[in-house]
Amino acid sequence: MTTSSSHDAPIRNLPRQRTVPVTTTGTTHPDVRPVALQYVLGLLRLALGWTFLWAFLDKTFGLGYATPSENAWIDGGSPTTGYLSGVEGPFKDFFTNLAGNTWVDWLFMIGLLGIGLALILGIGMRVAAVAGVLMLAMMYMASLPLETNPFMDEHLIEALAIVVLALTFSSRYLGLGRLWERIPFVQKNRWLI
Repeated sequence: MTTSSSHDAPIRNLPRQRTVPVTTTGTTHPDVRPVALQYVLGLLRLALGWTFLWAFLDKTFGLGYATPSENAWIDGGSPTTGYLSGVEGPFKDFFTNLAGNTWVDWLFMIGLLGIGLALILGIGMRVAAVAGVLMLAMMYMASLPLETNPFMDEHLIEALAIVVLALTFSSRYLGLGRLWERIPFVQKNRWLI
């Protein structure tokens, strides 16, 4: 009498075990909806991008929201004079010395435009995150002392949001991030993602 081993046993059609999908963040929690989360992060990216781009447009053309038409940059107005000349607090001297300098105006406006376009298009998110955090940190320092909170304001919250957006590849949803990442130059220079 011969005994059969498990190797000789016929293969049965066993039901497949369901595996829990693991998201890009490594979570398997059933309440996390990775695709929905990515679309919400994409919308957040667009919203933050619009705030930067809108500030650029309003200061450039004096659209009458934060910048009256007579102070438009294209008509000779300085985008930094109004905000920086009114700074109070520990960094007053530093910022009032920067107010109205042509190179500061250009750097500020290029920053607003570049960060806004990068966030809206979903390209160059790492560069946009670094530049955005630096710009928002400077704006935070210029707004000290805070009137409504001991230390927290929208500049810090927006800076944290931009970092989250860069770390979660939010540019791949509602943006050009997937296409941008395929460009050979960007693949060789990963810091441009």
